[in-house]
Amino acid sequence: MTDNQTEEANRKPEKAFAGFSEIDQAIRENRLMQYRIKKAWADPWSRTLSITVVLILVLFAGFVIYWDFLRA
Repeated sequence: MTDNQTEEANRKPEKAFAGFSEIDQAIRENRLMQYRIKKAWADPWSRTLSITVVLILVLFAGFVIYWDFLRA
């Protein structure tokens, strides 16, 4: 790769694609999953759904453990 190609690859994104710069940087730094989790947690509906699903799973695990000890 020549120096010109390296400089072009490291340039800042143009203004037309400024909205994608955060995602592009996350991909480059290999932290796309962290970006998705933060974006999902910032959304109130997604946060409510996540808390509800985790609560249902915890309650189900608690029920199974309690029922197992009750029958033993």
